[in-house]
Amino acid sequence: MAELTARPLLEQINFPSDLREKFKEEDLPQICDELRNFIIDIVSQKGGHFSASLGVVELTVALHYVFNTPIDQLVWDVGHQAYGHKILTGRREAFHTNRLYKGLSGFPKRKESEYDTFGVGHSSTSISGALGMAVANQYRNDPRKHIAVIGDGAMTAGLAFEGLNHTGGVNADLLVVLNDNCMSIDPNVGALKEYLTDITTSYAYNKVKDEVWNLLGKMSNFGKSAQDVASKVENMIKTSLLRKSNLFESLNFRYFGPIDGHDVEHLTRVLKDLSEIPGPKLLHCVTVKGKGYSPAEEGSPTEWHAPGIFNKSTGEIIKVTPKSPQPPKYQDVFGHTIVELAEKNDKIMGVTPAMPSGSSLNIMMKAMPDRAFDVGIAEQHAVTYSAGLATQGMRVYCNIYSTFMQRAYDQVIHDVALQELPVVFCLDRAGLVGEDGSTHHGAYDIAYMRCIPKLIVSAPMNESELRNLMYTAQLESTTLPFVIRYPRGRGVMPEWKTPMKKVKIGTGRRVRNGQDIAILSIGHIGNYAVKACNTLESEGISAAHYDMRFAKPLDELLLHEVFGKFKEVVTVEDGCLQGGLGSAILEFMADHGYKASVRRLGIPDRIVEHGSPVELHTECGYEPASIVAACHEMVKEHQRKESNNLAG
Repeated sequence: MAELTARPLLEQINFPSDLREKFKEEDLPQICDELRNFIIDIVSQKGGHFSASLGVVELTVALHYVFNTPIDQLVWDVGHQAYGHKILTGRREAFHTNRLYKGLSGFPKRKESEYDTFGVGHSSTSISGALGMAVANQYRNDPRKHIAVIGDGAMTAGLAFEGLNHTGGVNADLLVVLNDNCMSIDPNVGALKEYLTDITTSYAYNKVKDEVWNLLGKMSNFGKSAQDVASKVENMIKTSLLRKSNLFESLNFRYFGPIDGHDVEHLTRVLKDLSEIPGPKLLHCVTVKGKGYSPAEEGSPTEWHAPGIFNKSTGEIIKVTPKSPQPPKYQDVFGHTIVELAEKNDKIMGVTPAMPSGSSLNIMMKAMPDRAFDVGIAEQHAVTYSAGLATQGMRVYCNIYSTFMQRAYDQVIHDVALQELPVVFCLDRAGLVGEDGSTHHGAYDIAYMRCIPKLIVSAPMNESELRNLMYTAQLESTTLPFVIRYPRGRGVMPEWKTPMKKVKIGTGRRVRNGQDIAILSIGHIGNYAVKACNTLESEGISAAHYDMRFAKPLDELLLHEVFGKFKEVVTVEDGCLQGGLGSAILEFMADHGYKASVRRLGIPDRIVEHGSPVELHTECGYEPASIVAACHEMVKEHQRKESNNLAG
């Protein structure tokens, strides 16, 4: 283990009260340096989200120094940037367990600490959540303060605007801190980014604004009338010099900024002033993602978002070179295959909400920039935008992480399914995703998609199957919306670029013959079933394996074969058991009068926390060993019943 950087001041801070009571403002820069180095020390060895937390070190220290947390309530958006917050709020000694199985969550979590006032993981929730807190406490005459910290990337989501609009309407006492670093994971897009850039780069505006602030002095030293004058003068400057009205002022927010988000002493003074001003306020802080660690500042922001293990001295990201060719990531198979298809079909377009690198749509964006679109963190818009393209004859592949597709459920039903538009939803990160935990697991997509009429729901078992499903989805004969779900990480085929062929919709395939028991799987997790069948054969049990491939429509001919032959059936899926493939199989069995013992393996009806995928699959009981154990139990139970029948 690399030597940790000395942290004499940080070690005296177990909770924010220590920060406030033991140190003066002039100590804060050193505390920031120690906090930043502590994050670098731990993340370089353990992995995790990195550059976002480095970018808000000064802001984190200033917020906890000025506000009386946890009485004053601080809400972080998304939570990628909350490592410093965790370290200052009683979790420094446990921080090395961050994102590890049974360790600290990588995101703020209410069950973990009273300082985590609102659980987060998906973007753009902070303003709405903090507003709810503010209104509740206003109702009971509780004077505590409420602060929402939101990144400029998260501001592109409709939910953030809804929260801003409501806050201005009710005139709640809420401070919104806009952390502006021009980045989410990939570079931000859209008009809001351009607007913020105008503000931060306007030399004339910033020069005059500074002169006005210097003239009026500290805001807290003036009465309400002087504050109103300052606000009006500043708004006039913004309007005239930027030639546009201030977006936030138009929503009834008092806008302050932009200010340097890395000057902790200035931040502290400004936050103290703002804490005395009632009503909706927005502080615009300009920060640098990866601040204080030059490889992260100068390198690819996407790569340094969560770089894995790296050498903190050199900045070299440590990657293990495999001895043999490795299968590709499913996302890369998608990325290359959509380009391959689009080269032959000029109607194909790609859409993703702010995840071009994570989904590998960036491959198409580079090759065909007029046919692939990053629409920002706006899942609802992404779906309806795709629907609009489809009405004009386009074949749209809308690539959204499974966990984020939940945010656009109404649009899938109302704008796509009801209109029978052939949008292709590629749900990346389906199933249990690992260390990101409960906010990011793609546990529910089979269940919530399967119940929608006019929707095809599929999952490939390997890379070749993914290519075949993508090929099938863009054919003129495919006239309905088409869901293709696949997991995070690598597949199973090093030689993955197979010729594409049409798959008959609603058909599965028999992977292996057997006599004693049938295993029905869907998606990549079927490869666990392959391993289980091999083990069972070595232990004297003959298991048949069927890859269902479609959760909707089901392959009824195949199921008639299964239930006509087997009295013991195991279903395996990397999705929730309630409403998933296993439920669909039970419905089929009941509808057709079959009688069999069915054991469903998948994600149980509870929240699954974080850990490596293998650890979580084992916990949930559908890794190969659990499949083998379930088959053994069912075969033994069948044999026991047969023996009793013979004895009777």
